[in-house]
Amino acid sequence: MSDEYAGYDSTSHSNYASTIDGRRKGACLFCQEYFMDLYLLAELKTISLKVTTVDMQKPPPDFRTNFEATHPPILIDNGLAILENDKIERHIMKNIPGGYNLFVQDKEVATLIENLYVKLKLMLVKKDEAKNNALLAHLKKINDHLANRNTRFLTGDTMCCFDCELMPRLQHIRVAGKYFVDFEIPTHLTALWRYMYHMYQLDAFTQSCPADQDIINHYKLQQMLKMKKHEELETPTFTTSIPVDIAD
Repeated sequence: MSDEYAGYDSTSHSNYASTIDGRRKGACLFCQEYFMDLYLLAELKTISLKVTTVDMQKPPPDFRTNFEATHPPILIDNGLAILENDKIERHIMKNIPGGYNLFVQDKEVATLIENLYVKLKLMLVKKDEAKNNALLAHLKKINDHLANRNTRFLTGDTMCCFDCELMPRLQHIRVAGKYFVDFEIPTHLTALWRYMYHMYQLDAFTQSCPADQDIINHYKLQQMLKMKKHEELETPTFTTSIPVDIAD
């Protein structure tokens, strides 16, 4: 398995890298979520950002010495390594300059986006109409929330931690759902598509987003499916277009 190591001056963050070529960004949702958090802070110039990749089959000696077999995401701040997801989130919120502003309190939104990824995985494992409908119903709730609030993002017109959590999951639903079970987000969910359109305009998402092939291979590995040799030679593609007209 391969990983990506991203460094931020006194703060660094490790990501899974591509399981296809071991260099580009991989399809770990938690890694992308925290990458987006930190990228937003880098845009505010509270930290500076550098990204490199690490193949965990052949990691550099310093990485192997410091982390052994620890799996990403890993956050390092002034020499302090934080290895667990909830602790990483807490550390960004409390210790990284500007981080507190990302972590807004909104129980309605927290509940709204909870378990969305679980519904995707269930749909991919058990390919039936009931699982499709469960995911559709969840997406409709998110669409209705966005329509009612009439804001650019989940909690307002400024991105927050919930957007960094939701959008990578929506991307996996688009790419993996289409590939494995021919699932597509309905075009009538216009508020949701408008939200995705705005997210696709942001460097925080596009710079952290894995290629379509890496998202697909992520689930192939989970399902014990073999990767075809030609996939290593494919030019990476990124699904960032939307199928509906968006009028701001």
